[in-house]
Amino acid sequence: MTSQSLLTALILLQVVPATKPVAEAVVKQKSLLQTFVGDTTSSLVMFIILVSLSIGALFIIIERYFTIRRAAQVDQNFMNSIRASVESGNLQAARALCQSVDAPMARMVEKGLDRIGKPLEDIQKAIENVGNLELLKLERNLSTLASISGLGPMFGLLGTVLGLILSFENMSTATAVTPQVLSAGIYQALTSTALGLTVSIVSMAGYNLLITNLDKVIYKMEYTALQFMDLLQEPSR
Repeated sequence: MTSQSLLTALILLQVVPATKPVAEAVVKQKSLLQTFVGDTTSSLVMFIILVSLSIGALFIIIERYFTIRRAAQVDQNFMNSIRASVESGNLQAARALCQSVDAPMARMVEKGLDRIGKPLEDIQKAIENVGNLELLKLERNLSTLASISGLGPMFGLLGTVLGLILSFENMSTATAVTPQVLSAGIYQALTSTALGLTVSIVSMAGYNLLITNLDKVIYKMEYTALQFMDLLQEPSR
């Protein structure tokens, strides 16, 4: 009888540790799934909003980056070719060259070529107007990206506050509150803040990158306009 009891005890000692990690794995798997989505309507809504903001921010960053990059890619010999055509009196060739280049600088020069023969102030004003319009096109959606950078933490904080409210409400009606239940509710609520901060960091980094590249394009636009006006003020040879 004693040997049989000892054998049963040994079997139980081997079975219980083996099943415990399985239970822990199930808990961890469930916790990982609920970390981002949560099990309440408010957490689900906040998650959808933050994911939508992140997708919108990534789309704006990628689309504006390649647009601004294309705008800055102008051949260094562009103005030399324009100068040669203007000095030879072949304005049609200069206009054709501008139309073949898809860049703000080319459209500014084309507008200046169309105004040749008028006072220099009128030509400069026309070039500036085209430059301002091109700049507005390049800045499209940048304000939206800046707004996303500010809204991300706000929505994350709102999700955290709502999660904490619901968590404390559930604890107030619970018969027994354990530290595990308390930490799980706060942990789930704080994930909204983490997601909001992530959206803000990505948006802010992308915004600063785009502004830096845009400043380079603006410099090229101003330098091209200055070169064209200097060309028109040069004495005819």
